Amino acid sequence: MFFLLSKVLDLVLLPALWLVALLLWALWSGRRGPLRAALLLTLIGTNNALVNEALLAWEVPPVGLSSIAPADAALLLTGVTNAEKSPHDRVYLARGADRFTHALWLWRAGRVRRIVISGGYGNLGAPAAGQPTEARELRTLLRLSGVPDSAIWLEERSRNTRENALFTRDLLARHPDVRSLVLVTSAFHERRALGCFQRVGLRPQVFPADFRSTDRRAGPAYWLVPDADALARWSLLLHEIAGWVVYEVLGYC
Repeated sequence: MFFLLSKVLDLVLLPALWLVALLLWALWSGRRGPLRAALLLTLIGTNNALVNEALLAWEVPPVGLSSIAPADAALLLTGVTNAEKSPHDRVYLARGADRFTHALWLWRAGRVRRIVISGGYGNLGAPAAGQPTEARELRTLLRLSGVPDSAIWLEERSRNTRENALFTRDLLARHPDVRSLVLVTSAFHERRALGCFQRVGLRPQVFPADFRSTDRRAGPAYWLVPDADALARWSLLLHEIAGWVVYEVLGYC
């Protein structure tokens, strides 16, 4: 039920949906109020600078590779593959693939001895025939990148961040020699994910990836030129903040 409600919340928090609803309301009622609200939402929602400043305030700041103390394992959270694309004879990466490359970078740099991939199926419906879990898909890419299978552990049951933490803890309980960890997930998600892992007794270092913010830029273009992608970034940020609030209320993080 919680998983279903989270998907419904995703839909409710879409600014693009609000915009369409306001425009339809204005068209149906003939009133100017909804039209003004739609215009205001458009101006704010497509302003790249506003959403970028909000993301800069929310995202966990970058961490230099040299700042990561050598650890037993990197915890790589999934959610960066496109499971809705067939045929399933290859891996389709979605936005957020920095999570994968950052974990690989940690291993290549000798900062971690192994990589634990956490994630099962993230969709509401049943998986398609022959569709592997997200963890297995990322393992395939790690092996193609030269990481030996012995250095990759999988947790394939989780469907959300809370379960990532719970099931990873259960996996690591069978390996008491693994004590130091590095949590690799998107910068906007790192705050909630870290809270979940700390709640179950794990204390990883953070190595945020997949930044949706950019460095601040001088000049009017940063503030004045509309950007359609800004709406998508507002959606992402609103979803994550709402998720963090819900997790805090439920005591998950």
